[in-house]
Amino acid sequence: MLMADYQLYIECQDLVSQVYLDSNNWTRMSSLNSARAGKFSSDRAIQEYCQEIWKIQPQIIQLQEYGQDNFIPGVVS
Repeated sequence: MLMADYQLYIECQDLVSQVYLDSNNWTRMSSLNSARAGKFSSDRAIQEYCQEIWKIQPQIIQLQEYGQDNFIPGVVS
């Protein structure tokens, strides 16, 4: 069964290789693919656990903006 669709696999890989050569189109297609992916099932599962099992609400976390004034190379906070 492994070889049953091997030719189609090779043809698809050839097409992918051709599209990859056009970096603008590849970037556009990659971005659209990510944007259209929608919500991950793990996101839904975590939300359901929070609501139904743990009975907790989402919390808003304020993140500090980083700029030249407060940037320390190699430090993650």
